[in-house]
This record gives sequence, C-alpha cells and structure tokens, in this order.
Amino acid sequence: MSGNYRVEKWAGAGSPDGNELRAKLEGEGYKVLEWSDRPGITYSTHQHEEDQSHCIVSGQIEFTVGDQGVFVLGAGDRDYLPAGTPHSARVVGDEVVFYLIGAKV
Repeated sequence: MSGNYRVEKWAGAGSPDGNELRAKLEGEGYKVLEWSDRPGITYSTHQHEEDQSHCIVSGQIEFTVGDQGVFVLGAGDRDYLPAGTPHSARVVGDEVVFYLIGAKV
C-alpha cells in the first residue's frame, strides 16, 4: 500500500460480520489480529513499519492521522494506513470497540 491514509465507510446492510471482514483481509494478504479497547483508551502518536488496515466490528474509534485530519470509524468501516504514517487513536463513546487489525508483513 502506498499513498495517503484513507477510509471506506460501511455500505452493507445491517451490522458487519467479523468473520467476513477477517476473510476479506486475509484474502488481501493481511495477517489479522482481533483487538478490543474499552472506552477512554488512547494511543499516543506512533507509526508502524508495515502497512495496516483496521476493520471495525462494533463501537467507534477515532484516528488522528498526521496532517491528513481526524477520522471516526464505526461498525463496518475500514481504513488503509500506509507504513510509516504517524497517527494516534482513541476510543470514542461509551461502548467497547472491537476491531480487526490487518498487517502486511
């Protein structure tokens, strides 16, 4: 993946299926990790050595990405985070966020 951070908003009917999201990521060559964070969790600015993609199963998380802006992802939304992109994150709302982290290793 190269270029800028981008987000795909959920366009499916109903709630996303975590198994389907996982299968899609794996089909694209990502190694997938299931993750969850409780309300109030924050991650300070950091970056990763590999390209990543996050698929939100439920809840909401906000990413602040370098000089590209602030993006709130909810159930079914997906992002594409190129390697080396500085970003921070925080859980928004009062619900635990469950998501899949896909890493191109």
